[in-house]
Amino acid sequence: MKDYFFQDTVGKPMDRVDGRLKVTGAAKYSAEYELPNMAHAVLVGSTIAKGSIKSLDTKRAENAPGVLAVLHYQNAPKVPGYAQAAHPTEPKPVGQPLQLFIDNQINFNDHPIAVVVADTLERAMYAAKLVKAQYNEEKHATDFNKNTSKAFLPTAAKRNPKHPLGDYVRGKEDAYKTEPLKIESEYVIPTEFHNPMELQSIIAHWEAADKLTVYDKTQAVIGTQNAFAKDWKIPVENVKVIATFVGGAFGNGLHTWPHETAAIMAAKKVNRPVKLMLTREQMFTMVGYRPHAWQKVGMSATKDGKITAITHEAIGQTSSYEEFTESTLQQTRMMYTSPNVTTRYRILPLDVSTPIWMRGPGEATGAFALESALDEMAFVLGMDPLEFRLINHTDKDPEKNLPWSTKYLKEAMQMGAERIGWNKRQLKPGMVKNGEWLVGYGMGVGTFGANRGRAKVRATLHKDGTLVMQSATTDIGPGTGTAMVQIAAQNLGLPPEKIVFELGSSLYPPSPSQGGSATVATVGSAVHAVCQVLKQRLTSMVAGNSDTSFKGATVENLTFKDGYVSMTASPSARLSFADILKQQNLPELEVTEESTPDASLRQKYSMYSYSVHFAEVQVHPLTGQIKVTNMVSCADAGTIINAKTAGNQMIGGAVGGIGMALTEGAVMDHRFGRYVTKDLAEYHVPVHADAPNISSLFVNKPDLINNPNGTKGIGEIAIIGVAPAIANAIFNATGKRIRELPITPDKLI
Repeated sequence: MKDYFFQDTVGKPMDRVDGRLKVTGAAKYSAEYELPNMAHAVLVGSTIAKGSIKSLDTKRAENAPGVLAVLHYQNAPKVPGYAQAAHPTEPKPVGQPLQLFIDNQINFNDHPIAVVVADTLERAMYAAKLVKAQYNEEKHATDFNKNTSKAFLPTAAKRNPKHPLGDYVRGKEDAYKTEPLKIESEYVIPTEFHNPMELQSIIAHWEAADKLTVYDKTQAVIGTQNAFAKDWKIPVENVKVIATFVGGAFGNGLHTWPHETAAIMAAKKVNRPVKLMLTREQMFTMVGYRPHAWQKVGMSATKDGKITAITHEAIGQTSSYEEFTESTLQQTRMMYTSPNVTTRYRILPLDVSTPIWMRGPGEATGAFALESALDEMAFVLGMDPLEFRLINHTDKDPEKNLPWSTKYLKEAMQMGAERIGWNKRQLKPGMVKNGEWLVGYGMGVGTFGANRGRAKVRATLHKDGTLVMQSATTDIGPGTGTAMVQIAAQNLGLPPEKIVFELGSSLYPPSPSQGGSATVATVGSAVHAVCQVLKQRLTSMVAGNSDTSFKGATVENLTFKDGYVSMTASPSARLSFADILKQQNLPELEVTEESTPDASLRQKYSMYSYSVHFAEVQVHPLTGQIKVTNMVSCADAGTIINAKTAGNQMIGGAVGGIGMALTEGAVMDHRFGRYVTKDLAEYHVPVHADAPNISSLFVNKPDLINNPNGTKGIGEIAIIGVAPAIANAIFNATGKRIRELPITPDKLI
C-alpha cells in the first residue's frame, strides 16, 4: 500500500486490509475456533407446522455412541430471562421472539424440538436422526393469499397513531380514485432467503457459572452481548462475544436466534464448550427471511406529468408468535412531489418462523411496487420514465417539510442515463431488437435513511509510529476495517500501512450493529473524533517542547503528514510521531473517544441516501428467456471513502436485485407447511451467468451535515430499485407487465 498517501487516501480504490487473511484462509470464522474438550450440537426440528408434541422418544439417541445429552422442553436448563414470559397464567408479550424448549408447542415446520450433544459432529448428526416425536397436529395456515383477511395494523401503530407504521394521509385520502388519468395495480414479492456463504454458527463456552464466552456469527456484537446477559441474568461484562470475521450477512445476523440459545444451554448442561452450526436447509427455516408481501398502488397525474395522488397499501407476512414489521411504505411518503399521499401497512400472521430484515429491508419491497407504478403511469402519459421522475423531483422532504441535508439524485440520474445509453430507449415496447431478441431499458430509484448512531473507538499510537484502533463493530463484507484505516490515514496523516483497525469483539469499545447502512457514518465519525484528539495531544507535546521551532504551535498551524508533525510555515522543522513519544518518555499514547449524532441537526434536516439503477435486458419472444445485458447503478451517498469497496457494494446489491427480479422465490407445499425450496439447488440465487458487467457510479459530494466525514450509507440503496428497473426493462422489451416476482420465462410466454 506504499502508493497511498494520507492526504488523498479517502476516495482511493485501496485494497482490503484483511484481503490477504481471507484469501489465504488465515481469517478465522465463528465455527473455526478450536477449544479444548469441545463438544458438538445438532438441532432436531419438527415435521409439522402447527400443534404440540404428544411424546418425544430420545432413548435411542441418548444411548448412541459419544452422546453427552439430548435436551428438549422437559429437561433443558431453564433460561432465567424466559421465566416471567413463560408463566402459563400470563399472556405472552407482543412481539415475543421464539423461546426455546419452554413448552411442547409447535409454531412452524422445523421448529426446534431437541438438541443433541455429542463428542463429535458425526455422532451428533447420527443421534439427531434417532430422536422421534409424535404430535397432536392442528390445522396450519401458511398460504398468504388465502389468509389476507386476517391482516391487521401492527400493535405499535395501534398504541400510537403517529407511529411511522400507522396509516398516513397527506392531503386528501385516496385522491387518485376521482382523477381521470390514473393507474391501479397490485404487486407481489415472495418470501426470499438470505443465504450468505457462512452458515449461522456459534461456539458457546461457560468459563464459570456466571461467565459466558461465545464465538458467534453476528452483525451485532454488543446487541448479542446484551441479549445473552439479559437472557441468562448475568452481568453484561461477563458475556464476551467474538465475531472477528463474518462470512457474508444480509440482515439475518441482526437477531439472536434459537440455535444460539441451544448451544448455550448445551454448554451449561455438559459443562464444556459446544459448537453448533446450522445446515443449509435449517437456514431456510430458523434465521429469518424477507417476508412475502402484497402491495397495491393507485396513482394519478396531470397530462403534463405532475403526480396528483398516490395511494400505496401493503401487507407483509409475520409469524404467529411475533410481530415483524418493516418500512415498506417509507419511500412513497417522501420521494415524489405528490400533494396527496395515502399509505396503509398491515401484517399477516402465519404458521411460519419470524421474518427478519433483509438487505434494503422494507424499502426494497416497497420500491418494487412504487417504481413499477411510476413506469406504468409514465407509459399511460406517453412520457419518458426518466423525464417523469425529474418532473416530480422533490427539493425538500414533503413528509417532514424539511430541507434535505444533501440531495444529488438528479445528477445520479443524468450520469446513469448517459452511461446506459438511455437515448436508445423507445417509448413503445418491442421496438428495439438484437437479432431474434427484444431489447428493453428500465430504471428504478432507491432511497434509505442516512442513519448515524453512537460509537466509541480506542486508538493507541505506539512508540514505533504505528496506530492501532479498536471498536466492537463487525464487518459483514463491505470492508469496514479498510474504510476506517483510510479515514484515520486522512485525518491523522499516517500512511495506511502503519494503521491497524481491530474489530468484532465485545472487549472493544461499543458500537451499534452493522445494519441499516450506518457503520461508516457511525464508527467513521468516532475514528474522526479520536484522530482529532490525538492531533491535539501531539500538538500540546510539541508546543511544550524545548525546540523553539515549535513555539506557539496549534493544530491549525501544524501539518500532519506521513507520520510527521511540521510547522506549516516552515516544513523543515518537523518531528515524527515516534520521536514525539520518545521525547515524552511515553511507550504509547492511548485515547478513547465517543461520537454521537447532533440531535438538533437531525430535527432540522431530512437525511437520506439515494440511488438510481438502469437496466438493459434482452428477452427471447419464443422461449421467454431473459438476459440482463447491462446494468448501471448510481449512488448519491456522500463522500466515497473507498472507490473499490463502495463499487463492490453497489455491484453486490445489483446482483441481489437481479436475484430478486428474476430467480429468487420460496415455494411452500401448503399441505404440510413445508418449504420445497430449501437448498441452493432448488432456491436459485443469481450466479455469474445471470449477471452482466455492472457499472457503479458515484456523485461523491459530501454531506457534512450528517457527519464530519461527509459519508452516507450505500449498503441498502445498492439493491433498492434494482428489481423494478429490470421489471420495467422487460416491459419496455415485450409490452408485458409482470407484477409478481420473480419474473420467470413462463410468465412471458
